[in-house]
Amino acid sequence: MPYDESVPPTRRRRSLLAATAFAAVCLTAAGCGAGDDSGGTRAEPGQGGSGTSAPPPSKSAPAPDRTSASPTPSSKPSKPSGPSGSTSGGATGPLSGKTVVIDPGHNPNNHLHTGEINRQVDIGTTHKECDTTGTSTNSGYAEAQFTLDVSHRLRTLLQKQGAKVVLTYDNDRAYGPCVDERARIGNEARADAVVSVHADGSAVGNRGFHVILPALVRGGKADTSKIVEPSRDLGTRIAGLFVRDTGSAPSNYIGGNSGLDIRKDLGGLNLSTVPKVFIECGNMRDPKDAALLTSAGWRQKAAQGIADGISSYLEG
Repeated sequence: MPYDESVPPTRRRRSLLAATAFAAVCLTAAGCGAGDDSGGTRAEPGQGGSGTSAPPPSKSAPAPDRTSASPTPSSKPSKPSGPSGSTSGGATGPLSGKTVVIDPGHNPNNHLHTGEINRQVDIGTTHKECDTTGTSTNSGYAEAQFTLDVSHRLRTLLQKQGAKVVLTYDNDRAYGPCVDERARIGNEARADAVVSVHADGSAVGNRGFHVILPALVRGGKADTSKIVEPSRDLGTRIAGLFVRDTGSAPSNYIGGNSGLDIRKDLGGLNLSTVPKVFIECGNMRDPKDAALLTSAGWRQKAAQGIADGISSYLEG
């Protein structure tokens, strides 16, 4: 990425320190290279694209964790609604006064509303589907179940540090929200950081996590010029601390083992006006990664890694 003289020196120093810390941590798990803008092997995660269709949750899928499970959403179509707001729960801590928006990728009932989620929406540079169904493990554990579970755990961790946490949805709507609304929720909350939680659906043997950063995009309603650098700082910190907390290595198929990827085709990033990243926590179609993703204990580690990355970014 070209050096940007308009970025304040303090922000550049933070990014450099974060990158150095990530490289040091990453050496314990895998070699690190530079992020790329290849676009990866799958279409927009949770943002409309080809998105592998996930079947309804099967009996072989892991039972929901009772500490984070929510009621099953209605299967009736719903009108667009506001975000699932949340307060800090009265806690005080290092993140008091900060607002974090968590975006759980997809929706467990999207597959029941294909007409609604296939509707085209404007993402600035082009049009894409409102949302997608997401992927699943071979045993039927849906990505949308995974993302909600990790998001609930992440919310709890951040609230304990005093942050105000807003979820883009929380099992409170039948489908969606659409990708443009997901971005708008973060913008309207004036979030200090937004993280969209996902899991990938790639080929067997493709393993590891990667954090997706916004590319420099200007077109229509999209202008990421003000969020590219802070989002890279946020994503780099999350990547480094995700390695530390989960023991997982960066992706061996996207990002040159850096754990970072840059994309310009994601509506959730293109339309954001606040620092935002996506994280693909692993590959649901690889048996070894799937064993991690279906483990409640590992999901707690994943939430901790993301929370630690967010905290590191917000505390500077």
